[in-house]
Amino acid sequence: MKDNKLIAEFMGANPTKESTNVYAYEMYGIIDTIEDGVNEQHFFLSSEMKFHSSWDWLMPVVKKCMRTGENTDYWDYIFDALSLLSINAVYEEVVEFIKRTKKST
Repeated sequence: MKDNKLIAEFMGANPTKESTNVYAYEMYGIIDTIEDGVNEQHFFLSSEMKFHSSWDWLMPVVKKCMRTGENTDYWDYIFDALSLLSINAVYEEVVEFIKRTKKST
């Protein structure tokens, strides 16, 4: 998903340049399910991130949106999407929340 990079940056993930215009983001310490194991992947390309398909990845983002204290009107949209129990709807509203937050700063 194209907006995974936007979410990773919002979460404070550190980018590492892999090649021309291609970055991998360190998600260790950001996503709780990523452990410090020998075979554990810590760096992800945008296309490898799972914000759009895993509640384990998306819920920390929802929590951070809630803690920002900004755009509380837009938080209602995330809350409504959560009530639908649709990861697609929550993902879309989180992306919109982040975009609106960026515009207001």
